[in-house]
Amino acid sequence: MHTSLDHEKLEVYKASLEFITWPIPILDRLPATASVRNQLDRASTSVPLNIAEGNGKFTSPDRCRFFDNARGSALESAACLDVMVAKRFVGTAEIERGKAMLVRIVSMLVGLIRANSDTRVFEEPTSYRLATSRSKNTSKSRKKTTTG
Repeated sequence: MHTSLDHEKLEVYKASLEFITWPIPILDRLPATASVRNQLDRASTSVPLNIAEGNGKFTSPDRCRFFDNARGSALESAACLDVMVAKRFVGTAEIERGKAMLVRIVSMLVGLIRANSDTRVFEEPTSYRLATSRSKNTSKSRKKTTTG
């Protein structure tokens, strides 16, 4: 009989465990003195730990805080991958799978945050327009009429 805790049933938790094992071969090749090596290890480890802790909280704000921390650590992990490319430890193609895994993890965490948050306001996706010279002139003329 396999006993499992609630967080172990979450797809995002399973995906985060898969991610922490993915970069091991890359990390093993990096110089021991490369700070990004330790940073990626700590950031990626933080993701499932925060998911587990957040899932065990009783109040929505507490749950959201830990899920948001996990999201932040996943984004930090993605930045670590970028740093490894920038420092020429690895090529862009070598980190693509890891980035794809992190995009999926972040997306699921955002879903968990939204599902557990009844007081947060979220912006619906929209396309923004750049201000045109006409709208800039309109705002200048408004200032003139309001100031005198």
